Amino acid sequence: TMIMQQETCRDIIKIDKTSGSGGDGWTSTFVPPGRSSNQTIFFQYDYPKQEDIVVEQKKYIKDYLASFENALSGDNFTDPAQGYRKYIDVNSFVDYFIVNELARNPDAYRLSTYMYKKKDSDGGKLFMGPIWDFNLGFGNINFCAKEKPEGFIINYNLICPGDHWLIPFWWARLFQDNSFKSQVVTRWTELRKGPYRTASVLGFIDSVATVLNVESQQRNFQRWPVLGQYVWPNAYVGQTFQQEVDWLKDWTTKRLSWLDENIPGIITAVEEPKTSTGLAVMVYPNPFSDRLQLEYEIDKPGPIAIELMDITGRRFGVIETQHGEEGKYQIALSQYFVFPGMYFVKVKFGEDVRVLKMIRQ
Repeated sequence: TMIMQQETCRDIIKIDKTSGSGGDGWTSTFVPPGRSSNQTIFFQYDYPKQEDIVVEQKKYIKDYLASFENALSGDNFTDPAQGYRKYIDVNSFVDYFIVNELARNPDAYRLSTYMYKKKDSDGGKLFMGPIWDFNLGFGNINFCAKEKPEGFIINYNLICPGDHWLIPFWWARLFQDNSFKSQVVTRWTELRKGPYRTASVLGFIDSVATVLNVESQQRNFQRWPVLGQYVWPNAYVGQTFQQEVDWLKDWTTKRLSWLDENIPGIITAVEEPKTSTGLAVMVYPNPFSDRLQLEYEIDKPGPIAIELMDITGRRFGVIETQHGEEGKYQIALSQYFVFPGMYFVKVKFGEDVRVLKMIRQ
């Protein structure tokens, strides 16, 4: 894959530790959101190699990334001609997000993160990929982000703000564009009908396990006798090869189901709220700084469920109340939103759903 991309690309850069290949690069002028200290984002030149890349090419790719970041952070970032789409292949960013979220890969976006820019004669845009480094994915981690199959790993900066390597602002900003969010939903739906069907994914795991079980896995554990032994940072330690396979299949099934519920739920509900007259909702002031009020009106008695979500779709709070009569009600919400940024409140009343977007300054 890397060889094929080198034939059509002008530059390959990466976000990674400096202990591997590369090392030479530059620091972004944009700091990672949610950082707890002085963390920065460092881009490294990966191809051409350090001994081959010339000063002019270094400047070219650095300036191109700066133009992309400036456009993405600007007021007109959603403009199809002058915004971020001018600089990147959006489909590659969508696919990168989906495959890393499927694995809930804690190294995604911030380590072993490769990008390549095609030659100007071939469109000249920046692509995400090739994808790399999934050894901590699929629940194989027992620290910080942990092994649970729930939650968007794109929210890593909030989960692990003390980590030295954090995610750049790109992804939170991209998800402020409804068009990008819609592309993610469309692509996820398309993949779930094909290669990401649960039966297809589990069948692939079984097929690989069957091939390995003929001889390879036995020889592997003879050479490295770690089966049944904890190896950092395992979250699960099976006593047999089949137990490890079964655990992976169970984790992946749960992950696919969680993404089914949360990818379309947070995105499409914002753009396509139900239109029944049984529920009216508003928040004010918006944007807000230290006070946020939710007001809703219902036309009959019943239960209300209020979900609080961040820009990535992570649900961090649920308020459930049973109302014995129709009428108008108010709830103070500002205490739930600690950090500046964009948030969503989803209000459910029977079959009626409203999703409101708000910004804490």
